[in-house]
Amino acid sequence: MNVPARIFYGFRRMSKSLRLFLMVAGPGIIVMVADNDAGGITTYSATGAQFGYNLIWFLVILGPVAYFVQEMTVRLGAVTKRGHAEAIFDAFGSFWGWFSIGDLVLTDFLTLITEFIGMTAALGIFGVPPLLTVVLVIALMGAMVVSGSYWTWEKLTLLFCAANLIYIPAAFLVKPDVPTILSTGIIPNFPGGFTYNMFFFIMANIGTTIAPWMIFFQQSSVVDKGLQEKDIKSGRVDTLIGAFATVLVAIFIIIVTATELHGQPIEDAATASIAIMKHDLLVGRLMAIGLFDAGLLGAICISLASSWAFGEVFGWAHSLNRKVKEAPGFYVLYFTLLVGAGAIVLIPGAPLVLITLFVQVIAVTLLPAALVFLLLLLNDESVMGAKYKNTRLQNIIVTIIVVVIIVLSTLYALSALFPNLFAQGGAL
Repeated sequence: MNVPARIFYGFRRMSKSLRLFLMVAGPGIIVMVADNDAGGITTYSATGAQFGYNLIWFLVILGPVAYFVQEMTVRLGAVTKRGHAEAIFDAFGSFWGWFSIGDLVLTDFLTLITEFIGMTAALGIFGVPPLLTVVLVIALMGAMVVSGSYWTWEKLTLLFCAANLIYIPAAFLVKPDVPTILSTGIIPNFPGGFTYNMFFFIMANIGTTIAPWMIFFQQSSVVDKGLQEKDIKSGRVDTLIGAFATVLVAIFIIIVTATELHGQPIEDAATASIAIMKHDLLVGRLMAIGLFDAGLLGAICISLASSWAFGEVFGWAHSLNRKVKEAPGFYVLYFTLLVGAGAIVLIPGAPLVLITLFVQVIAVTLLPAALVFLLLLLNDESVMGAKYKNTRLQNIIVTIIVVVIIVLSTLYALSALFPNLFAQGGAL
């Protein structure tokens, strides 16, 4: 075969592989990018303002951690054809099944509130009243799901995922000091020592990078999309791309706020946007737009994670490929969660900033239980088969993740009870 022919057939093979990947891709990118939700944007913004570039290294570590956790949901969903809630009920019984559902509902509803907090705050910068924001968001999300097509919903959601990249040009516009980023942000360090405040931000950053809802969402999404065992390899690539994107965006958010606001008392992403707008209107507006998009993505995924889980447990029809009249319980719960979370945000005097920050900490505190269930399921050969169950290396990695999170949760609790235990000068 001559050179032009080899090039032609090579291009055809690559083109076919790309088309096949694009057909499978979606759940991994969506769950990872949506992980940079309104609470996440607030956490990253506050982290950059308080610690400068110093904790960028920590986010770099969290990227692979998130990938290893979410990759397991791809295999579990493709092999069992069941969502995570249903898999837990079948493997561990109703007690642990309801325990996991309770864990999910608590974190999901609180996190959903933070998404509406972010969206109302973001559009409030542009003069949009909170009530109008809540109504428009619920209407938009309703229109996305009632089409009766998973593929339609996924394509629209991927468009919002692309909009999440708006923080990247914003970071270039602020012209950060790259040598300082490399010298202070890449080498592990804990500025100020192991203080209560440092623990709080470490826990919040973990909680916004790995959360229980992500496990439930991606596995149910894999099942609803109809991925098979042969699609696992592409599903892994999909998840890896998503993990890279979420860490990249998080780092650029920290770069923006560290460059523009380091040392300023920033409590939330909306405040950060307003503060930046005072001396860089375009960047401040980009940050506000990104905050709204992040909240919308988070709300889209979190509300579905709960609806899918309850549908699995109660035996309801629970697919986006079903019309409203074919899956009434699924859609009623979906809209109930949205309306309930939106209504709480509209309550005058509600401690919205405090809710946003503490939700991330609550999520990481409840995360070990979700990871243990996931790890046990992936090691059950009767569930996964010999080919797709966890390898020894995967078990070691995930076990280390679980142990580290438990240790950090314990240290955080100790630092809350005894604020001077890890004070500067007495750091570990």
